[in-house]
Amino acid sequence: MIDAVILIVEDNPLNLELARDILEGAGYEVLSAMQAREGMRIARDEQPDLVLLDIRLPDLDGMQTVKLLKEDASTKDIPVVALTAQAMRGDEQQALAAGFDGYISKPIDTRNFAKTVAGYLNGQA
Repeated sequence: MIDAVILIVEDNPLNLELARDILEGAGYEVLSAMQAREGMRIARDEQPDLVLLDIRLPDLDGMQTVKLLKEDASTKDIPVVALTAQAMRGDEQQALAAGFDGYISKPIDTRNFAKTVAGYLNGQA
């Protein structure tokens, strides 16, 4: 049984593989993209339950991408969580102000990652 569909937009192949492995192991279906524009297309076409979006991407940064996702009628209601190595003081507040629904810093905590994601899916994080 698939709990939910999660789209990961991450340009680092190792980070993408780790997140995918953890979430698939927890029963989620995982879609992935390595660039923002590809991620936006997948979000529109597949309507995932949650998007995990890196902030530093090669084509558009995550701050621009989340703004575009939230302005698009077909994706505006999909929760988008920043998944980022930008973990300096103020970065989380900046991400939330840009339109992200949540924030997970990298490196991810492999023991709690699936539980954290589940909290965002259930609107409890």
